[in-house]
Amino acid sequence: MTRRPRRVVPAVVVALTLLGAAVLVAVSLIQRLTGSQEWVSYDSLATRLHDTSWDSVWVLGAGAVLAAVGSALLVVAVTPGKPVVLALEPGDDLEAGIARRSLRHALADAAGAVDGVEKARVRLRRKKIHIAGHTRHTAERTAENLGTAVAARLDRIRPAVVPRLRTSLRTIGPGGTR
Repeated sequence: MTRRPRRVVPAVVVALTLLGAAVLVAVSLIQRLTGSQEWVSYDSLATRLHDTSWDSVWVLGAGAVLAAVGSALLVVAVTPGKPVVLALEPGDDLEAGIARRSLRHALADAAGAVDGVEKARVRLRRKKIHIAGHTRHTAERTAENLGTAVAARLDRIRPAVVPRLRTSLRTIGPGGTR
């Protein structure tokens, strides 16, 4: 049930590059057929390419740049991204999931409900959930309450893989943060 994001960026870069090249070729062809001034002269381009040898620095540089950009786009397209939807425990032959954003908001809501916790921030990692916040009370006791509240919310949500929970609180002094 874990759903990963689509890799839109590499597809858009390739599509826009090909679109730009196609428009440039079409405009140049139409200008050549109508006899008007060409943006990119076919004759000058053909002459320049014909005069350039394969061992030219420009050919080597352009080839290296294109190979690097192509490799980078391929790596970005193949590597998996952060899951968009996390699987929940299956039940009664039913698969369900929760969006990362919804899980983060639910855990932040549980953390914010703990007495003494201010500005709770939830970060979801692959194998860990980190909850940070500020308190005016004793940090150790409030951190225990925070961990209990968030663990109880996780038990209610029941993700298929329960990440490790880590809490950290900073004590706020009377005049502000310390």
